Amino acid sequence: MEESTNMLAIIKKEKQGYKRLVLSMSSLCLFSFAHAENEQFNDALKASNAGNTQALEQYQNSMQNDVLGYYPEYWLLNRNLASQPASAIISFAQRYPQSAMAEKLAADYVEEKVKQADFSSPLPVLQYVTNPDQAESCAMAQVRARSGDPLVYAEFKDVWLSTSSQSDFCHGLARMMSSSPLMTKEDKEQRLWGQLRSGKSGQAVTTAQSLGLNLTLAQFNSIQAAPLNYIWSAPKSTDADYAYLIFAIGRLAETDLNSALSSVKRSAEGTPEIIQKALYRTVGYIGGTTVMKNNFNKEVLDVLDASYGLPFSPEEAEIYARQAIRFSGWESLIRAIDAMSVTQREEDRWQYWLARAYEQRTDSASQRTSKEIFKKLAEGTGYHNLLAKDHVGQTYNLSSSYEPSNKDIQRLSQDIHFNRAFALRDINAPVTYINREWNWAVRQAYLKHDDELILAAAKRATDMGWYDRAIYAADRTVSKSNHLYGYATPHRGYVVSHSQNAGIDPAWAYGIMRQESRFNTAARSHVGAGGLMQIMPETAKLVARKMGETYNPAALSDMNVNIRYGTYYLSTIQSQLSNNAVIATAGYNAGPNRARRWQPEYQTIAADQYTETIPLSETRDYVKHVMTNAVHYGLLLGQGPQSIGKRMQVIPMRNVTQ
Repeated sequence: MEESTNMLAIIKKEKQGYKRLVLSMSSLCLFSFAHAENEQFNDALKASNAGNTQALEQYQNSMQNDVLGYYPEYWLLNRNLASQPASAIISFAQRYPQSAMAEKLAADYVEEKVKQADFSSPLPVLQYVTNPDQAESCAMAQVRARSGDPLVYAEFKDVWLSTSSQSDFCHGLARMMSSSPLMTKEDKEQRLWGQLRSGKSGQAVTTAQSLGLNLTLAQFNSIQAAPLNYIWSAPKSTDADYAYLIFAIGRLAETDLNSALSSVKRSAEGTPEIIQKALYRTVGYIGGTTVMKNNFNKEVLDVLDASYGLPFSPEEAEIYARQAIRFSGWESLIRAIDAMSVTQREEDRWQYWLARAYEQRTDSASQRTSKEIFKKLAEGTGYHNLLAKDHVGQTYNLSSSYEPSNKDIQRLSQDIHFNRAFALRDINAPVTYINREWNWAVRQAYLKHDDELILAAAKRATDMGWYDRAIYAADRTVSKSNHLYGYATPHRGYVVSHSQNAGIDPAWAYGIMRQESRFNTAARSHVGAGGLMQIMPETAKLVARKMGETYNPAALSDMNVNIRYGTYYLSTIQSQLSNNAVIATAGYNAGPNRARRWQPEYQTIAADQYTETIPLSETRDYVKHVMTNAVHYGLLLGQGPQSIGKRMQVIPMRNVTQ
């Protein structure tokens, strides 16, 4: 009887094993079938690139039930997008709701129609564009303005006042705004003064005409040839005279800032108060935006102070604030932040600096306000939040991590947006398509406050070694987090050992690496830097020579060599730059000579002041990210509770003999 029972058990176990084998083979077949179906994407893309409409139509039929099935139809609609009826775009958007390509198709359609000066056709399509970039926003704003929406002009004051490079759609919107009766005389004057300051004489002539002023290009050209001579003898009787004077002081500031600083008071004498402020603003703005050429100058802050009372554009307010931060002008900083828009002012960055400024005051009310702001900011884990923790005496430690549940992982497998991203990666589709679908999927989950789904996706991506997208996802959770996905530690043995050999903190090295490449070994920058630590070929040659090795270009693609060279170079920069991690981080991104030139000449400054006033926005943000990364990696590497302040030591004075 026992033998019979054992035999039955064996037969049952064999049946279960066979069933599992069949199921496993079935799943493998289904995966292979799905993979084969998805592979049609690449063939359809080739047909699209070749302009083969007939083949695309065939792929549209054969792929209609695939996870990537909407691409052939998207490519077909996109071939003659401007000639499509709005109904075709809306139909696509409704059949593929909240999808990445429906968003792109709708946004591109609006732009194409605006190029044709057709503002009525795209109007019903606007609701399907939910995440526009600036150019798309300006195109949509033109459509809204033509439909009679009066809110457009208030929303796009930054476009109206900007003198930096903008898209044609934003230029078109600004022209539309200039002819609107909703724009006041003061609005037009502010725009004119910005154009004069920037030397945009052609645009200034047009804006001046809307104010009833007759300015000529001939006079602008004459002033440009000798601005200082004009300033000494300039007439100061009419609005046209004042316009030419602003243009002249701007041209002088561009070519010789010191002369402009010493001449601006003379140029302002005998003019109305508002023109005086515009003249001072012109020199202050140019001085604040040419630090790369002219270095820091306390007189720039002085003339910006003298311009206070004239409305600040968002860009001008930030320039004013950074100059105040650089020279510890705390009352000026409070005024600069007060001049910002409400949205701008509420950013963590400016809240932190407002608290820093109030902290310098001695009255109890200011001290109390400062502590309240710091305490609120200390709840977060970003750069300014970590700085705020130091001000309230908190160290930063690992909080509880959320581990995605089986239910989360199951929901991930059913999410169409993430499925598209994973499918595209499985078939090695072009990176632009992969990343667009991934980023879109993360955004949709973020909008639903679905941290669990985001972390499930980050976990799967991490398990695949797809670190850059895992980090992108993990960075966008709100209430739940997992450091292992947001701050991956691949190649840990190499990073730690090479960092220690080079005499640098491995948490800092990881912080650099995360910011440089997101651990994508194939990463290549537009200037030729490559690998995990984005090393330039010339830098690699130098490091190889110093290490007594023969340089091999192919070696940079080797993860071990890239880390070894990168940590060695980072150590070299640190030793050149006062052994200060903040300056060295700036030097790794912008070059050691620039980082050194940004050091103070006459007195030390706090590291947060140095960082916030780095004149290159890319490097400024880079340093903030790297130092924040280092704090998080310090925790993961077992270095105990962290303080960003301990990593951001006081910035010493520049040694002019270096």
